[in-house]
Amino acid sequence: PPGPSLRASSKAGLPSGCTPLIKADRLAERIGLKEVWVKNDAANPTHSFKDRVVSVAVARARELGYEVIACASTGNLANSVAAHGAALGMESYVFVPSDLEEQKILATGVYGTNLVAVRGNYDDVNRLCTELSGERDWAFVNVNMRPYYAEGSKTLAFEVAEQLGWEIPDRVISPIASGSLFTKIARGFEEWIEVGLLEGEIPTMNGAQALGCSPVAQAFEAGTDVCRPVKPDTIAKSLAIGNPADGPYAVELARRTGGGVDSVTDDEIKAGIRLLAETTGIFTETAGGVTTATLAKLAARGDIGKDERVVVFITGEGLKTLDAVRDTFTTHTIDASFDAFESEFAGVAT
Repeated sequence: PPGPSLRASSKAGLPSGCTPLIKADRLAERIGLKEVWVKNDAANPTHSFKDRVVSVAVARARELGYEVIACASTGNLANSVAAHGAALGMESYVFVPSDLEEQKILATGVYGTNLVAVRGNYDDVNRLCTELSGERDWAFVNVNMRPYYAEGSKTLAFEVAEQLGWEIPDRVISPIASGSLFTKIARGFEEWIEVGLLEGEIPTMNGAQALGCSPVAQAFEAGTDVCRPVKPDTIAKSLAIGNPADGPYAVELARRTGGGVDSVTDDEIKAGIRLLAETTGIFTETAGGVTTATLAKLAARGDIGKDERVVVFITGEGLKTLDAVRDTFTTHTIDASFDAFESEFAGVAT
């Protein structure tokens, strides 16, 4: 029998979702494709897709009578849990690695949360939160509330289908950290096909990881379902989960749909951020640099058909990871005179 459903009156904290799906013609032209769309989830209240999953988890936590919400996070989830807690008047505890980007630390602490920086990586943080969830009567959104949390990612598929006129894209490219987002996007399409809202098959699913934390990509390349844990070493800290809980399911999904899981270097991530910004005006954090770089890699490799409709998921805002782009452009510093400008830009057409 179906499980319990959220009441329509359940308060989720902040209005999340309904983010833009943008046709990226200049991006498509740059990489030699016909049709590319960008789902920009940086438009959510705390500027990442995590608002979707937190909204569902927190609404259910309130129904179950929890008074404290908490999470283990690589940054974006911490922002979202702290903000939703503030909006609802709930106490919150957020646990993050101590080397997290400063922008994400500041964007979390401002909400008055209990911010706990743990010496270690995300997997250490997650182990601590799993232990605490057994000792504290708290709703850890991605531990004891994880089944509800994961459901929120399906809304990305629902929105994309509606925004494309109730059609399914040929291919989607999504970042992979734990693997939950990747697998739940596919499940969202499957559910709407099952109930008759969509016709056809789910898209070809391509996952994207940073080379410095790529256990799922390594498993896919090796032809196995076993995602061997790794120690993360990448600028894409929001994807730095070395032991992904849903990794085996992500590998199976990519194979089943004829897709794949690729990894890109830190330099390619920076180039991906610039490519997206220069062709769409969207400034993404490092996770979006991973997906954009993977899109470019697939196009260059000839893996994407020229007539395919491709959707790329941008899951966070670039202002969260400013250090990643600090050395990727030049600033022209001149005196406040016409001659100084002319000298600096000699030969530029008027």
